[in-house]
Formats: sequence, structure tokens, C-alpha cells
Amino acid sequence: MKRLIAFSFLLWSAPYAMAQQMVSTRQQPGAFTISAANMPAIYTDAQDDWLVQKAASLLQQDIEQVTGTKPELVHSRTTVKNLIIIGTVTGCKALQQLHAQKQVEFTDLKGQWEAFRVQAIPGAGKGSNATLVIAGSDKRGAAYGVFELSRQLGLSPWYWWADAPVQKKTAAYIPKGIYQFPSPSVKYRGIFINDEAPAFSGWTREKFGGVNHLVYEKMFELLLRLKGNYLWPAMWGNAFNDDDTLNPILADKWGIVMGTSHHEPMQRSQQEWKRYGKGEWDYTKNEAGLKQFWTKGIANMGTHESIVTLGMRGDGDMPMTKGTATQLLEKIVTDQRNIITTVTGKPATQTPQLWALYKEVQDYYDEGMRVPDDVTLLLCDDNWGNIRRLPKPGEPKRAGGYGIYYHFDYVGGPRNYKWLNTNNISRVWEQMHLAYAHGVDQIWIVNVGDLKPMELPISFFLDYAYNTHRWNEDNIEQFYTQWATEQFGHAKAPAIAAILKTYAHYASRRKPELLDASTYSLTVRNEFAQVVQEWTTLRQQAEAINNSLTAADKDAYFQLVLHPIQALENLHQLYYAVAMNKQLATQKNILANQWAEKAKAFYLADSLISVKYNKEIAGGKWNHMMDQTHIGYRSWQEPRRNIMPALDDVAPDSAIATTAVLKTQPLYTPPAAPTEKAVYVEKDGYTAMSATRYTRAVTGNNVEWKTIPGIGKNGDGITTFPVTTSVNLSATSPHLEYDIYTTGKDSVTLRTWFSPTLNIHHAPTGLRFAVSIDDEAPQLLGLNKEDNTGIWNAWVANNNIVKQSRHYLAAPGKHIVRYWMLDAGVVLQKLVVETAGRTEGYLPPPDTLSDK
Repeated sequence: MKRLIAFSFLLWSAPYAMAQQMVSTRQQPGAFTISAANMPAIYTDAQDDWLVQKAASLLQQDIEQVTGTKPELVHSRTTVKNLIIIGTVTGCKALQQLHAQKQVEFTDLKGQWEAFRVQAIPGAGKGSNATLVIAGSDKRGAAYGVFELSRQLGLSPWYWWADAPVQKKTAAYIPKGIYQFPSPSVKYRGIFINDEAPAFSGWTREKFGGVNHLVYEKMFELLLRLKGNYLWPAMWGNAFNDDDTLNPILADKWGIVMGTSHHEPMQRSQQEWKRYGKGEWDYTKNEAGLKQFWTKGIANMGTHESIVTLGMRGDGDMPMTKGTATQLLEKIVTDQRNIITTVTGKPATQTPQLWALYKEVQDYYDEGMRVPDDVTLLLCDDNWGNIRRLPKPGEPKRAGGYGIYYHFDYVGGPRNYKWLNTNNISRVWEQMHLAYAHGVDQIWIVNVGDLKPMELPISFFLDYAYNTHRWNEDNIEQFYTQWATEQFGHAKAPAIAAILKTYAHYASRRKPELLDASTYSLTVRNEFAQVVQEWTTLRQQAEAINNSLTAADKDAYFQLVLHPIQALENLHQLYYAVAMNKQLATQKNILANQWAEKAKAFYLADSLISVKYNKEIAGGKWNHMMDQTHIGYRSWQEPRRNIMPALDDVAPDSAIATTAVLKTQPLYTPPAAPTEKAVYVEKDGYTAMSATRYTRAVTGNNVEWKTIPGIGKNGDGITTFPVTTSVNLSATSPHLEYDIYTTGKDSVTLRTWFSPTLNIHHAPTGLRFAVSIDDEAPQLLGLNKEDNTGIWNAWVANNNIVKQSRHYLAAPGKHIVRYWMLDAGVVLQKLVVETAGRTEGYLPPPDTLSDK
């Protein structure tokens, strides 16, 4: 036993990089058995926490769904059956007895945050009962242990929210031994339901009578199954604490830490101010009224586990009055903390708080505004998945630490994006890894809109926040396979994962709300036709898998895989038809009218695809979830309804041509995996290089080059690790070299394509890099030093930053293009040397690799 305990502690103290598989379908000596023929009972101490009892009850249901047999739920160990003992180390007497008998060891669990241990203990002899222990350091730790077992047995966390089929089995075995799950990497990990009209709001009204505790209990369960613990509730016309008084009570029972959004301070919603607020939302004019309102919020919070949002924005999530003094905001925070102290009867330092540096609030911080050290600084992205600011390496640590508010959904400029999941997890990983490496580990919360259809990125975000050692640049694409396996089983997972990965790559090129007939070029390499063909091929592949699935799998497959592919392929077809109609109409080509009819058919098909999601899938369970408008934007705000794009008609008597002028060309091949010694040649006036396909890589200064798969417009990207290390430019600085052969000479343009990373350290130069050709002195450039709305709009709409520099080639022939690393966090995707003018469409040109 001493050797086992020592091994257990070793596991506990080391980073747990890999997922621990503790359920097997193969019987082994000493393994704990869960089967219809040998069904254990589930034991809890009746005096243990409510959440322990609830988790045990859900495990009872989960096992029945998997095996077809329902285990008994007991509070006594006198049963002759094998036992699954679930409890907290401080609240379960059976665990304490096993510890006293030296059968289990959990001294190191005590006092930990959300940690748990699973241990399979064989019976001592013939006729002796076996035991499976699920011990949590606290109530959430115990619940996570239960739901980890359920997940590995074959019940997806999305079994209800996405109708993921249960992977049934007659028997499952937990091999004897100890399975350690230490405290999560990030303390608070959660989601924000937001921008929830018309989809989520319409669905909840129809199915639950509103956004009430009935729907929130489903959400609480999902969060725990995904190992989350934190929630900002729906706020468009909703008030979590006021709409249903059971909401906050049940959240606390479920162990969900509640907060309010970045512009709703002191545990009160915007809707509550509309209902009960007196006077103006202006502290200079209505200090007393606002204090009274906020005091009520803290009083209502009581002892419920919460994180209190501090500060103040303008009414309706708008900026404060222009020129608002930071001194006023500091006074507001001071007054709010005094309220917390007065109402709770404890120092404010004992109540978790955050200050969200959202939009203009970050400007106040940059200008010197500060809050007490125990308050978590909630840093933010730009609403488009690009983090705005991170603490500089070496800065003093703060007691309250740092958090991140991230977005999978957004209402605002340059365009709303609310309809479909367009979040590439390679980019999500890269940005959140950047944050964690800079010490941001207190709060991670993500705006998920209506929750559906963000199932996959929500899973990744919470999984990575729970264990940041699990996913890295070398294995990130394996997440798709793991996730597909959890939803659809091992047999179909590889094929489905490949579909999901390709979809994420294509969908992240441009938000569908920003897509129109002019996005892709009809003439530059026949780009638009090529993109449409890519989508069509992907749809055909997805439909082929769908045709091979059983009926039990098809509802989930449509929601999670097929629907967004069909919807986006159809949308690209629509805009391609509009583009062809416009192009041919300018030539008075009668075929323009045929393309107009195609466009109308695709527009109709769009609504039919949404109707299938709303009305047919799962018997109409998700009606209204696809009500979001997405065609016909005139500005950043969504249209009230989808609007058919304008079309041109060519009258027969005015037509002067009857054939299309655009010819189909072969699709180019997307970049393959990185290869050493790549050599490039000029073609059609340009030489194009995928960043990851370099000829040589030079390292140094403890920096290495690593590929991030699938992060680029047309493939992978490359950056340096560690992501906190910058270097000074010198002849030995880390750099990449690309051998090229040109037929042109004289002045050329080098265009470099990057992921749209922002100026995370607020440096005057932005994040720096340098480029050179041959033996010239490197040109030092700033990736993102520009700071105006117009330039940023282009960056996020295009999902990349393109920089350019001028160079001189003395003669045709061989040249060496060099890309020099200076600052970390810069992700390079593509380099293009132009000898005969601009060559790009919306996408960078394909590689011009030498055949030799």
C-alpha cells in the first residue's frame, strides 16, 4: 500500500498532460465491473452535499442509458452488491472510514480546488465486494468525477443539448488502481449566454415558458459535465435573479458560480435597472440611487458563490460620457467595495470580484486607472477572438490575478456574427495558450451566443481551461477526433473529425454575415468557383457519412456536422450565382438570367435548411434555434429578415452574347505538411510560399519554430515558442529562409500574411518582425501598431493582417527570402514576392513550388 500511495502522489504532483482512460470494455483481473449481470449499487452519505446526491442520481440514469439496467441508489454499505462510493472527503463518512482502514489515501485532496480521485479496489477475497471510489476535494470535484465516469462509459456531455447518441455497451470495467485529477489549470471556467434573440429566446419561450430555472438546470448540468463552473446568464430582456427566484438558489446547489456581464455591476442585471432603477444611470448625477440599487444586488447575493463585477459602463452597454475621468471610476469601484464590505460583514478582499477591461475601459487602464490588487483584471479580446492586452512578462503578480473574456459570437461592428459556429479551434488554442503563458489563469469566460450551435468550440474552450497541459501545437487536431468519438463512437470518429477540421478551416476564412458576391474573385485564378467547389466537395463527403449512419445518430450528426456545412455551402453558392449574374449582365450575356434563377433557388434553399433544423430534427426540439437572420446586411446590425440580394436581368432583345466568359479551372492544391528544403519558382509574376514550408529554419536564443496546423487562410501557420520570449535583431536571430528563383528583377513587393494578432503589450511599434531578401539589411516592421477602426475592421473581416515591403533584386535567378523573428505571438501564414504587380484575390495565391 505504501508503494501505491507513493505512486499516487507522484501522479498528483506532476502535470497531467494526457487524458486518463479509466474505463475499458475488456475484462481484467481485479477490475471493477459495471454490467447488467453484475450491476453495482451507488452509495452516498445522506449528509453529504446536495450536489453529491444529484450527481449520484444522474450517474444512476447514465448507467441505465448505457447498459439498460438501473443501479440501486443507497445510503448504507450493508448491501451485498459491489459499491460505487461517491462523496467529498470532508462530507462522506464511508470515505473517511476507508481512509482510516488505509484502503484509500486522500490527504493530498483536502483543501484542493475541484480535484478528484477515482480508485478501483478489488474485493479482498472470494465473495468480498469490490469498490469504486469517486472522492472529490469539494462538491464540484466529486461531481466532475461522476461525470468523467459517465463520459468514459459512453454518455456525451451533449446527450441532451445535441441529442448525442448514447454508446451502449453490455459491460464496462475500471481496472484496479488510482486515477488522479488535480485542480484545474484555470480557476473559473465558464460561458456567457448573450445576443440570445431571436433564437435562444424564442426557443426557451416555446419549450420552457421563458428563460427560467427549468432551462438553467439543463445548462448547469452541461457545465458540470464539461468541467465548467461559471456562468454569465442570458441578459437580453432577461434578469436571472429577478425572473425566477429559483434560478440563483439552484445555481448555488449545482455549484455554479454566478456572475454578471462586463457592464452589469454588483450582481444586478441591466433589466433590473430598467424595472427598478430610480433616476439616471449616471454616477455624477445619481450616486445615491445607484448605491441603493447596487446594495440590493449584494444583499440578494447572500452566501451564494459569486464573482462580483465592479466598475460602470454607460447605460445599455455603451461607453461612459466622453472624457470620463479615471478618478470618477476609481471612486465608483471604491464605493462598490465599501458596499460589499458593509452588506457581507467581511472585508471586500474575501468576496471574489472582477473588473472587465472591455472596449474603452481598457483605455482607462492604459491611462493609469487601477483597482485593488485582490480584484481580478478581466482582460478581453476584440470581440473577434483576438486578445487585446496581456500582462508583460516579468510584471509583478496580482493577488486577484488575470482573466480573459473571449467571444464565439458578437453583436457589433464591423458586422454581427450570430448564426453559425465559425470558430477555428487552432486559433482559439493559440490565443488562449498565449494568455495562459502570460499568467492569465483566474477566469476564462466565453460569449457563446445562443449556446447552440457552438457545441464544439465550447467543449474545446472548457476542456483546455480545465487542463492546459492536454492540448498543444503538436496534437491540437486530435481534439476533433476525441470529440467526434464522444459523440459518435470510435468507428466513425476519424472520418467525422476530418470533416469538422476542414469545416473549421473554411468557415473561419470569413464570417457568413460578411460574405457577399464581391468577397472572392471571379477572375483571379477563378477563386470564387474554387471556393464553392471546396464547399461542395465537403458537403458531399459529409452527406456520404450521414447516409452510412444509423437513425439514432442522425439528429446529432445534422446538428453538429451536416447542417452548418449544408448551410454555408448553399450560402456560397448563392453569392457565387449573384456574382455570375452581375458579371454576365454587364456583358449583356443572356446566361445572366439563368444565374439569377439559380440564386433565387439557393435563397429558397437557405430557408428550407433552417426549417429542417427548427421543425424536423429531434421532433422539433430545437425550434427557433435557427431563426437568426444572416442574408442582406446593410450595416453592422442584422436585417429584420433575410433579404434576397439584388439581381440583374438581361432582356433577350438586348443580349449580345450567349456563352459564359469564365472557364472552369482546376482547383489548386492546399499546402501540404511542412517539408524541409522547399524551393520556389516565379509563376505568372509572383512567387508564393507557405510559411511552414521553409527551405531552412535558424533557431537560437532558446527559441524554436513550431507549426500551428489549420490556423491559416489556406493551411497552417508558424510561430515561435515559448510565446513569452522576444529577441533583438542580429545576424544570428531566429529566422526562416525560403529559396526562390525569379525571372524578374528590379523592384519587387513582398507581402506577408499573418493571423490578426493585436498589440498585446501596447508597444509603440506593435509586435515586431523583420524581412529581407538576399544580403540586404532586414527591414523592421510592426505587425499591428496601427490603431484605428478602419484598419482593424479590415483585419477582423478578412481574418488576417497583410503587410508589405519593397525590395530590390539585382538580377533574375536564385534569391533567399528571410523572415526574422523579433517578438513572440506573431503567427506567419504566407509570403508572396510580386515581380509583376498585385496577385492576390481574397485568398493568398497557391504555392509556386519547384518541380525539381
